[in-house]
Amino acid sequence: MRLFLFGAAALLAASSAASAADDDMMANTYGNTLVLVGANGMESHTYYNADHTFSGKVPSMGFEYKGTWAIDDKGQLCRTFDPPVPGRTNPDCGPLESHAVGDKWTGADGATVTLVQGVN
Repeated sequence: MRLFLFGAAALLAASSAASAADDDMMANTYGNTLVLVGANGMESHTYYNADHTFSGKVPSMGFEYKGTWAIDDKGQLCRTFDPPVPGRTNPDCGPLESHAVGDKWTGADGATVTLVQGVN
């Protein structure tokens, strides 16, 4: 579980899309779902909100998570889980890259990430 959440955090951080109009690096994630499928087949869904909150779930485990997010002075996405997730740093920060709704990519740990339209 801890490894899956670590991978999810890194990949979720890499899922954001840039909006040139207002410099909101998270704009494409609002109202949409980041679906991560780990190399082991475990899936998580994460939802980001414009009010700097996020929530998500790991359906196969019945596990839900939530917290707040911010972009730090290094341009990284930092998520603070509430309550903290055992075995995770809090906040958990990682690189921020642009992806559009419909994009699918492979993370460093072999997980597949897709930015899906709507809340799924």
